[in-house]
Amino acid sequence: MIAFILMVNKQGQTRLSSYYQWISMAERVALESEIIRKCLGRSELQCSFIEYRGYKVIYRRYASLFFIVGTTPQQPGSEIETGNGPQSSGIYENTTNELGMLEFIHTLVETMDKWAGSICELDIMYQLEQVHFLVDEMVMDGFIYETNKANVLRPLDLLEKEAKKDDTVFGSR
Repeated sequence: MIAFILMVNKQGQTRLSSYYQWISMAERVALESEIIRKCLGRSELQCSFIEYRGYKVIYRRYASLFFIVGTTPQQPGSEIETGNGPQSSGIYENTTNELGMLEFIHTLVETMDKWAGSICELDIMYQLEQVHFLVDEMVMDGFIYETNKANVLRPLDLLEKEAKKDDTVFGSR
């Protein structure tokens, strides 16, 4: 289960954060800074997976942005069961497929590239609402919901068309 998605620049400044589990704001700030520091401090020769504080962190760098996904073990009683069941000690293993998460990050970046041309830090900063909308179309309640680029971008295209209609209506006065 995805716990959070972060988009961070090379200086360690968070440009987008999306959480799918409740974490207090103080914990978020501490967690983000520690994970960002760990990811940015690693060389390109090291693997893109880290286990930290019970999270399995998967990250990938595209140009000047780091895309970071944090996952947790799936809780019992959640809607989607894996069939493995809880272990006898009550501790749940994080069985998230790291390569699948890397593929998800790549699909997210490709979708953002298709939407904004070539995605960059400024696109995320100045169109934050649309980027959140795009991420929310792909991930719902911590689970990857949609990976088809056309299906993800269709609602954004409709919103942009409606915005252009409103501009022409009010611009003609």
